[in-house]
Amino acid sequence: MKGIARPTRRTVLALGAGATAGILVGNRALAQESESHGISAFGDLKYPPDFRHFDYVNPNAPKGGTFSQIGPNRQFNQSFLTFNSLNSYVLKGDAAQGMELTFASLMARAADEPDAMYGLAARKVAISADGRTYRFSLRPEARFHDGSKLTAHDAAFSLATLKDKGHPIIRQLMRDVEGVEAEGDQTLIVRFSPKRGREIPLFVAGLPIFSRAYYSTRNFEDSTLEVPQGSGPYKVGRFESGRFIEYDRVKDWWGQDLPVSRGVNNFDVVRFEYYRDRDVAFEGFTARSYLFREEFTSRIWATRYEFPAIKDGRVKREVIPDLTPSGAQGWFMNTRRRQFKDARVREAIILAFDYEWTNKNVMYGSYDRTHSYFQNSDMMAVGKPTADELALLEPFRGRLPEEVFGEPFVPPVTDGSGQDRALLRRAAQLLQDAGYAIKDGRRVNAKGERIAIEFLIEEPTFQAHHNPYIKNLATIGIEATVRIVDPVQYRARVDEFDFDVTVQRFNLSSTPGESLRTYFTSQAAANKGTQNLSGIADPVVDMLVERIVEAKNRPALTAACRAFDRTLRAGRYWVPHWYKPTHWIAYWDVFGRPAVKPRYARGIPETWWSDATKSRRGG
Repeated sequence: MKGIARPTRRTVLALGAGATAGILVGNRALAQESESHGISAFGDLKYPPDFRHFDYVNPNAPKGGTFSQIGPNRQFNQSFLTFNSLNSYVLKGDAAQGMELTFASLMARAADEPDAMYGLAARKVAISADGRTYRFSLRPEARFHDGSKLTAHDAAFSLATLKDKGHPIIRQLMRDVEGVEAEGDQTLIVRFSPKRGREIPLFVAGLPIFSRAYYSTRNFEDSTLEVPQGSGPYKVGRFESGRFIEYDRVKDWWGQDLPVSRGVNNFDVVRFEYYRDRDVAFEGFTARSYLFREEFTSRIWATRYEFPAIKDGRVKREVIPDLTPSGAQGWFMNTRRRQFKDARVREAIILAFDYEWTNKNVMYGSYDRTHSYFQNSDMMAVGKPTADELALLEPFRGRLPEEVFGEPFVPPVTDGSGQDRALLRRAAQLLQDAGYAIKDGRRVNAKGERIAIEFLIEEPTFQAHHNPYIKNLATIGIEATVRIVDPVQYRARVDEFDFDVTVQRFNLSSTPGESLRTYFTSQAAANKGTQNLSGIADPVVDMLVERIVEAKNRPALTAACRAFDRTLRAGRYWVPHWYKPTHWIAYWDVFGRPAVKPRYARGIPETWWSDATKSRRGG
């Protein structure tokens, strides 16, 4: 969660890019096979073939020192609270954060462009005229950490393995990869289906490259603490399962002088700390047990940053802008459960949440209310549909609520009392209309079945947000409880969709597309381990996702996302939470950093470095 609860932090997968088979390269339409040093969703590349480094880095940044933090992001099966595996690309186990640092990929993302990628293990790519075949030319100098060559055979093995045995999210996103093959040691050929999403080549270009030789004697699907053979700028160093993990910079790394690598990966050690309790974690920071902290708890940010090191300047705290889409944060109702099948019941549950009271009394007025799945972006639906949006929605008139063709659903503003009587009366009437009458103080249907809700969370910090909400639900006859489980059990239950309601934040990209299928489509609703927590299985939603995937330019993409947003919001699948377009950061003053933050990323720790002078001063 952005700014308050770890389960809803940036969730891991901010899978970039968007949609359509017509990728352009370097501002040229693919009238014939086109070769380029980079790719992007709509063809625009900021950096020319001879660029030396990204604009947002210091290419002369010194190397050395340590960066330590509680990780703010997770991907696939990684956990915020613990780890018991070093395999972060399968469903099984709880993997350590940061394992992606140990693997090279074909290309690396530019953080000041929405979705552009430039050559890393691949020095260039040639794309067929129909956009279906990508021919990557690999760098002969690429190596694994044991000194063995990284070849196209390793890359082909990696993609084929991930498509067949990878985490369900990876497998779903790779369903339109029709084939991969190595043409000698230096040429990798990837073939895509005719209607593949525009982001899929970008996703493929960012996947890790594994050693084929290493896995010839090991089962890729194992959850294991054996350190895998890597090829990236870091390798696994010291670790204690569930407590910390360190990544050591590979000082003779083959890719360190490439344009995409200059000025980044500056720390000799990158360390991730794990705490089960947020208050204990904060105390660890004040004691300098780790050096950087992004704050996700408004109570702590508002009341506890007055310790001695703050007052004497050894610790700095700042608010830096977050200009990326805020995403969909909230309580997600599992519509696979019978009690959540009726949209009127779901709306009643939404109305029972007093955001205004919670923001003021629990979160120190730090947030704005989330309305949209694309909050903090121009893809968010506002006002009545434009002509372009209506063109997408009209074919489904009669299959969608009439609301979709007017103003999008916005959660009502409460009176801030904690129990807005008018809204609770509306909620009670919706439950009555849905066939749930009051009996012995509880809502029951004609069969005597109650509406009961278990909120599933993995840490106690978030209880304060649930308690007043549960009280309001009781007022309208819904019995609700909070169940806190350990991180391993939580991950297993969410992957199995074994919950009523849980907290999550979907961090969607600036150019969404194929990845939306893992969040919102009927297929994802049936696949364990996907992000479709609500169990949305609506053919109209499926078709609107395809319209996003097929969008051929940014205006078309924006219109399709807004139409999609209207439709989802009309479904009342979640209780929207809150957001803030900033990062709260605090750090011991031992770092240097570039003057400008990249537009589409935090840039920390990637672009920062250890400042020896500050360290000697005792920052």
